[in-house]
Amino acid sequence: MADADLDVVIRQLARQLHTGLLTRAKERRDRFNGLAAKAKGKETGDRFKMMAKATMEQATAAAKRLQMSADNVADSYARAMRLAASAPVAVKVEKKAKPEKKAKAKKAKAKKAK
Repeated sequence: MADADLDVVIRQLARQLHTGLLTRAKERRDRFNGLAAKAKGKETGDRFKMMAKATMEQATAAAKRLQMSADNVADSYARAMRLAASAPVAVKVEKKAKPEKKAKAKKAKAKKAK
């Protein structure tokens, strides 16, 4: 995974989070449906069923937003890397110090030392 592009890694992590989120939502939905089955009153059972349905709707919406955000980030990263790879590299040319100034400075030091 060290040589993998980060956009691929971002998509893989988002896929893992997506499946984990939906798995937990299904567990919670099943719990509410179980409570609805055990409920003594019709109103209580209907409330638990409604909570189970709302849980799945909210989790599905959150998973879609998560996936969309991850895709946007991965696409943005990939685009930025393509642009960076295709951009020409500006090479800075360092100015060389003039040897005359260095020679004059050495002569001045030598005169002061005498």
